[in-house]
Amino acid sequence: MRKPVVTIFYQFDPWYSTIGGIQTLIKTFIQYAPQEFKLRLVGINGGSHLAIGKWHEAELYGKALLFMPLFSRPNDNIRHVVPTTLKYTLGLVGRNLSSDFMHFHRIEPTLVTRHWSGEKMLFVHNDMRQQIQASGSAKAMLWNQVPQIYFALERSLIEQFSQIFVCHSESVQLYRNRYPRIAPRISYIKNTVDSDRFYPLYAQQEQHRLLLSRQLNLPDHTRFILFAGRLHPQKDPLLLVQSFAALNEPGVHLLIAGDGELQQVLQQQVRTLGLTPHVSFLGAVQQPQLVKLYQVASVFVLTSLYEGLPLAVLEALASGIPVVTTNCGETPNFLTSDSGVVCLERQPQAIAAALRQVLQFPERYPVSACLQAMRPYEAKMLMHELYDEMLDRWQSRLAAISKSIF
Repeated sequence: MRKPVVTIFYQFDPWYSTIGGIQTLIKTFIQYAPQEFKLRLVGINGGSHLAIGKWHEAELYGKALLFMPLFSRPNDNIRHVVPTTLKYTLGLVGRNLSSDFMHFHRIEPTLVTRHWSGEKMLFVHNDMRQQIQASGSAKAMLWNQVPQIYFALERSLIEQFSQIFVCHSESVQLYRNRYPRIAPRISYIKNTVDSDRFYPLYAQQEQHRLLLSRQLNLPDHTRFILFAGRLHPQKDPLLLVQSFAALNEPGVHLLIAGDGELQQVLQQQVRTLGLTPHVSFLGAVQQPQLVKLYQVASVFVLTSLYEGLPLAVLEALASGIPVVTTNCGETPNFLTSDSGVVCLERQPQAIAAALRQVLQFPERYPVSACLQAMRPYEAKMLMHELYDEMLDRWQSRLAAISKSIF
């Protein structure tokens, strides 16, 4: 019996991956794929010499993978004149990449997939209404300027999906209310974290923290605040730096692991605020190094305008590190009082106060509490459940076809 084919559509190259939780989620989906499935990924060429528009046999995490890049775009952490999503959508025109299951992580490419056969599944990573209307995010995305066009586009495309997964629990009901005719197809899905990769150091944390301090030529007693993500208006890294300036805590150093269009603006603000000796810009950090940064940090901070369920939060908690976050996305719904702080005000002083609280009273935020908050989002369990459900549906369809023939 042939294997069911899963084709994943997203604008990235898993071997030259850009910064983002969607990329991490897709790679986790590939990593935990059971052998009963055949995997394909339609992405972009981030740095290899693969032929464009052709299937290439590859391997990722020991899993066989057919990969088709639609075009080349190195360093997609920084936005281009022609948006990557638009170019990706145009790259699908004239093709028919139908398969048993098709996973889409943006709705725009499905402009050209209406007549493709197979089960289409849409993963919604942010609440688009919140994202488009977010205060201060005028430059965050093109749809901020024409929200009516986005919602009209969404309405025209949404009914082609067999299932719509939303990773923000409150947004599930919003989508059901917006599209009552297909409400049964809309459900909540948890983002996942791989606890085999992200885990606490426990007794060795102090040794590794000391090592990083010396590598950065900082005093031995230095404690670290970590931010990891794209330097993009969504993440509001300017508020992050302003909050760190308001903290003004001796012996505390801010690590910024990320790349993006706001990097130069951010670096200039750091200089203006006199923070240069206290902030390190680490650029785009590969996952093995990022794991080490989580493990030595005292606190992880996120100052986003909008989110779905940010994977960086789950990665920090899996590493035993408490989280300070703005009041957005799914995080406030599962972050406990002993695993972090949700700041209800988007003000530097409020975020600084939360950071100071975690730094001064680390015993209130034990590793065990962080791990407990993360546990419902374990990748192994959740990915196996999703694949099992897909396999059951596929086998049921085969049985129905066989019954109709005989």
